[in-house]
Amino acid sequence: MEKLLIGILAMASVVVASNILVQFLLLDGLLTWGAFTYPIAFLITDLMNKSYGPTAARKIVLAGFITGILCSLVGSKIMLQGDGYEYPAVALRVAIASGLAFIIAQLFDIAVFNKLRSAEWWKAPLASTLLASLIDTAVFFTIAFSAQIAFFSEAANNEISWSWEIVPFLTFGADTPLWVSLAVADLMVKWLIGLAALIPFRIFVSFFLSRDNKTS
Repeated sequence: MEKLLIGILAMASVVVASNILVQFLLLDGLLTWGAFTYPIAFLITDLMNKSYGPTAARKIVLAGFITGILCSLVGSKIMLQGDGYEYPAVALRVAIASGLAFIIAQLFDIAVFNKLRSAEWWKAPLASTLLASLIDTAVFFTIAFSAQIAFFSEAANNEISWSWEIVPFLTFGADTPLWVSLAVADLMVKWLIGLAALIPFRIFVSFFLSRDNKTS
């Protein structure tokens, strides 16, 4: 239970921090500070999976999923002031996309990690994180912002219609909807952090395994 509690607290902290930091923009709005904290969730999942197995990792993911839902519920009740109008801190489409992307990507991460568990130490965390990050980004930004998703109400679409603005891709490329640039920038950050996370992954796994060996 102690092992799970550490993972649950870590995952919940990352999810809460990311939900708060996503409100703060960087690089003319291409990124948020939340983009730098959210990928740590994949590190936590991989650490739990490597140290204690997929069942423990899935429980940690479920805790993160529930925390994310609670954050979205709170955020949807917080009204912010715009230019003469009010809008929720967390739009409906964003809330739904966030929950679906998290659970799908994290469970995929666990599955890929398990397939590569017996390979060299870096292959499982690297492959699972890079692929799961791609899925997370694709699911989240498509459901949250794509104009091609037709099953949301007009009110829900209006909340995120700012993302349909046509702008230069990543501020210098061909004209594309703004949300496409946001998705690519987000994925680039996730991949960079995924690469950097190999270092703490190696350190923490060695620590957990040595501690368990001493107590067994």
